[in-house]
Amino acid sequence: MAKYLIKASYTAEGTKGLVKEGGSGRRATVQKMVEGLGGKLETFYFTYGETDVVLICDLPDAASAIAISLTVNATGAVHASTTPLISVEDVDAACKKSVGYRAPGS
Repeated sequence: MAKYLIKASYTAEGTKGLVKEGGSGRRATVQKMVEGLGGKLETFYFTYGETDVVLICDLPDAASAIAISLTVNATGAVHASTTPLISVEDVDAACKKSVGYRAPGS
């Protein structure tokens, strides 16, 4: 499974829903969503500032991450962005690959 960082910001309507449900209600909803796709919610935090929620989850594939992004953003109550997280081992493997590339003008 791949890990993803999801950052979300509530709209005014989303904030009203959060106040009504509470933080643990939102976390339970997100956990159910992630597990329903065969994933696992690793961590879930509320923040303040530009981003209201930060979570890390394991998902079985990119299509599952995209499905979450599309579904959550389509509600209009939340603006979410998803970032794939890359392991140290994957970076090590990438560093060992030979890539044929020439920079522009060189």
